[in-house]
Amino acid sequence: MSADLERRVRQIEDRQAISDTVVRYAVAIDRGDWELFAGCLTEVVHIDFSDAGMPAADLPREAFVAFAREALSGFTARQHLSPNHLVTFDPEDADRAVCESYMYAQHHLAGAEGGDFFLMRGSYTNHLVRTAGGWRIERLVQHVSWPEGNLDLPNMARARVAS
Repeated sequence: MSADLERRVRQIEDRQAISDTVVRYAVAIDRGDWELFAGCLTEVVHIDFSDAGMPAADLPREAFVAFAREALSGFTARQHLSPNHLVTFDPEDADRAVCESYMYAQHHLAGAEGGDFFLMRGSYTNHLVRTAGGWRIERLVQHVSWPEGNLDLPNMARARVAS
């Protein structure tokens, strides 16, 4: 096999592995599988959820997993869809890539005052790095295009976890 063909095949495999990591992130949230969720992230991850009120910060993986668990576990159900992946490889470093993906995040809290449905639409910019354990997200930027439904539902869900 020529070196060019070998490089292209590896890039196809990497593209699928990157997409799998981004989808696994969403699936882990919905299942409440925080170990699977943690496995999608590097040991320190840069999180920028400024559009949703969480300023950018570098967080230890465990801290971001704890934040996600606290923020999301109080919902009765949640569904995060992550379609339309565009993967771009770093031309200087074959072990780094960016995957842009859409975000469609539905949240349900049965019986909540003011309505039991909250939806966020937007996208993610996922910066990934190849590690010994596979591709991991090292930087995650959430872009909220528009929310819909009961905008207080996230606070109600967090309060439910706290009680």
